[in-house]
Amino acid sequence: MTLKTKKKSPEIIFRDGKPAAVILEIKEYQDMLERLEDIEDLKMLQKMRKRPLKFRKLEDFLKEYSPVV
Repeated sequence: MTLKTKKKSPEIIFRDGKPAAVILEIKEYQDMLERLEDIEDLKMLQKMRKRPLKFRKLEDFLKEYSPVV
């Protein structure tokens, strides 16, 4: 039998009567960061798809390629 933990709602911290910070569960925060990263990746992919593809020979690439060690 597994116990379900009750999801807590975010706590808002006020400073001078105005919202200044939010306290979230760490899992919720990590999920939010992951979603933001996904959105950024999608935006970058959309930009990349707008540019025309450029192909070159493998030999030419290897001449310019220098791996970072």
